[in-house]
Amino acid sequence: MTTAETGQTPDAARPVRVGVQIQPQHADYAQIRRAVAAAEETGVDLVMNWDHFFPLYGEPDGKHFECWTMLGAWAEATERVEIGALVSCNSYRNPDLLADMARTVDHVSDGRLVLGIGAGWFERDYDEYGYDFRTAGARIGDLGEALPRIEARWAKLNPAPVRDIPVMVGGSGEKKTLPLVARHADIWHAFGDAETVQRKGAILDGYCRDLGRDPREVERSAGVEGDPSAVGDAMLAAGVTLFTVSTGGPDYDLGPLRDWLAWRDERNA
Repeated sequence: MTTAETGQTPDAARPVRVGVQIQPQHADYAQIRRAVAAAEETGVDLVMNWDHFFPLYGEPDGKHFECWTMLGAWAEATERVEIGALVSCNSYRNPDLLADMARTVDHVSDGRLVLGIGAGWFERDYDEYGYDFRTAGARIGDLGEALPRIEARWAKLNPAPVRDIPVMVGGSGEKKTLPLVARHADIWHAFGDAETVQRKGAILDGYCRDLGRDPREVERSAGVEGDPSAVGDAMLAAGVTLFTVSTGGPDYDLGPLRDWLAWRDERNA
């Protein structure tokens, strides 16, 4: 698939980047910390966790740690990589509080935080921690109200964030989520194969143009696995430039990550 076939306008100035999601499950924190250090050592661009309270895979009551407390620790433990959540659940925190948390971690990390955020979906988290699950539409509506509150709080905080904190919005809903991406996001984390990402990316482009925004301002992100030369090239042609590999505890195998980093370096050469 070529960029002409996808309808995407390639941004020659935007390099290919690779992230890793260190899943905070089925491991002691010391193992997680070592995995983050090893990932930074390999040259990865972005290290992320996720925002849940229980494992998503394997033993459902296995070991698990909280997202934002961990990001504060990573901010101190790392030196170069960007850090963030893939993604924070908007439902779990007051938006103004989340903005302040993000600003604080941004300072601790000297300007390396990415605020990943989404509407939430894991019903067990809601039920066991006392949040109202409601409907997907209501949760997306809450996200739409939260994003401008976060932006407004950042403008009021003293000290201000170190940089304009990049906002990554996760989700691919064509009628409700993608308009929020067009209005608020610096990064769109998409779900699906290259064909799906290309199709939804074209819809996002339209929303951006309706707002008078250059679609190329929104970096395209996706989770990937498998052979980089096959999967990665197709996603790259569909407009994706941020590729995230996931790894789970307790062993945190970074072998696939190294393959993707080698592919990144070839594409950026």
